Amino acid sequence: MNDIKIVEVKSCKDRHDFVNFPLKLYKTCEYFVPPLYGDEMALFKKKNAYSSTCESVFFLAKKGKEVVGRIQGILQHQSNEIRNEKRVRFTRFDSINEQAVADALFAALENWAREKGMDTLCGPLGYNDLEREGLLIEGFDEMSTFEEQYSYSYYPQLIENCGYQKEIDWLESQIKAPKEKNDMLKRVSERALEINKLHVVDPSKYTKRQYIETYKEGVFECIDRCYSHLYGTVPMTEESKKQIVDQFVMILNPKYLIIICDENDRVVSFALCLPSIGGALQKSGGRLTIPALIRLFKAIKNPRVVDLALIGVLPEYQSSGINAVMLQGMVEKLESGEVDYFETNLNLETNKQVMAQWKYFDARQHKRRRAYKKGL
Repeated sequence: MNDIKIVEVKSCKDRHDFVNFPLKLYKTCEYFVPPLYGDEMALFKKKNAYSSTCESVFFLAKKGKEVVGRIQGILQHQSNEIRNEKRVRFTRFDSINEQAVADALFAALENWAREKGMDTLCGPLGYNDLEREGLLIEGFDEMSTFEEQYSYSYYPQLIENCGYQKEIDWLESQIKAPKEKNDMLKRVSERALEINKLHVVDPSKYTKRQYIETYKEGVFECIDRCYSHLYGTVPMTEESKKQIVDQFVMILNPKYLIIICDENDRVVSFALCLPSIGGALQKSGGRLTIPALIRLFKAIKNPRVVDLALIGVLPEYQSSGINAVMLQGMVEKLESGEVDYFETNLNLETNKQVMAQWKYFDARQHKRRRAYKKGL
């Protein structure tokens, strides 16, 4: 381990090295999908929306002048206060296949956590639930989605050898059109809207920006109320809401953002589905070059694959059958041939109610991700 040097990211060069390392590590990996390069560089800016509620540290592992690993630590004060915990989250862990590199990176982060008075390290977890989270455990030969992080098959062993144990898993499924037609879902969907005096918003009546501005607060209310009890979630601040909208507005196709409102046009349910843009960003490493933008806009306009980013129903409507409206919309897009398949992204293994919904489709559970923890 003596030839491995741990450097805290401070300089401009260090910041670029931190963001560029996974792009080099996964350069020949066909399944890796990079995040947007500009979003990753924005992590280091003082105007980062999470700087008021979190403390962060970034470490690089070097052999000589060569970067061989990286890791970020996040002290999420909101989460600790809500749950009465003393935790630091780890995220953006990447390493060559060498145990000494992982040992050195986690040792550095564990020391930082102890200096902050914390007693547990957990992750991979980001600033909030809308960031990439969980370590890939199964599905190494499956294309990653833009919303989640790919990792090599040797990562779990590196982390577990550092003393980390499973805390919880997430499952991901690929959803295709049902093999047999079933009109029951359509009937339940129509009845749920009628009985509850609800309506599905028509996005064609708005520009994209108008649509977002009109309903964003209602959607964020749904997120906060529906997800507050789930693992790793934190309430949205006004700064984080704005940053999230700014990050997603470009890749959002209103056609795939389903919003259901009551008689007063209050949002009671939503399904945020995003066009799959992973393939459009692979060649450019997440940089928005002209060729990348052309590929990106094409993927956004006419996606063959759609990622299920978030689905929420206000608690008072969760037994009203509204979920059938969302599912029926998915069925119609699949049966029409408009979409080849949906990617569910992360479903907590304990959330049996959500996973039970995939029985209406030809579903294949093809990925698993894991959150680890270690007492300090």
